[in-house]
Amino acid sequence: MEKNSVLSLENYGIKHIAFILDGNGRWAKARKKPRTYGHEKGFASLFDVGIAVSKRNIPVMSVYAFSTENWSRPKKEVDFLFRTLEKRLHSVLKKVQKHNIKIMTSGDLSRLPVSTQEAINYAKEESKNNTGTILNICINYGGKDEIVRAIKRLNADKSANIEDLTVEQFEDYLDTKGLPPVDLLVRTSGEMRLSNYMLWQLAYAEFIFTPTYWPDYDEKCLVRDLEEYAKRTRRFGGL
Repeated sequence: MEKNSVLSLENYGIKHIAFILDGNGRWAKARKKPRTYGHEKGFASLFDVGIAVSKRNIPVMSVYAFSTENWSRPKKEVDFLFRTLEKRLHSVLKKVQKHNIKIMTSGDLSRLPVSTQEAINYAKEESKNNTGTILNICINYGGKDEIVRAIKRLNADKSANIEDLTVEQFEDYLDTKGLPPVDLLVRTSGEMRLSNYMLWQLAYAEFIFTPTYWPDYDEKCLVRDLEEYAKRTRRFGGL
């Protein structure tokens, strides 16, 4: 396949791509549908894009599925989100296995409905031996909350030496322990903010803010953004 093809399998050296999945409600409203319709389509897009990422051998894809602030939304909508995630996890598991995708999560799962926790844990257990792309689903996740929880883990680790603590050692207490830092963040829907997402991991990431609503984000959009990333020069504070 040619490098410039819209379906090019080039990954441009990206080890970790992260997404803020935004615009589900506005996508549905534009179609005179309820917000829940947009969320349902959004979860379908999540796994479709995950497969497109895995085809390019990108080691990690993180997605902001539900934030610590999303609890303020109407209970009916929140309940629908969790039910839809549960159903989608079960329905796509065969595809996940076929593409050798490993599912993991970031965030505090303890507040989620028991049925949602069970669905997540089942998907993680079934895919734990897969060696392809890691799909890191960030659910009940907030960047500030993650750092606070990491500090609590550090405090509970009697073997830790705070005085000699390094950046690399602290990262072992984050939810993303063992994962590379984010190379590219894509936020859909045209909003240009981080919304408390992966504040530590995004320290040197490149950002792309696209007007495309998440339910419309597909493989062609992914390739477009990978090619935009390839045009940039990452200096990491140097010249």
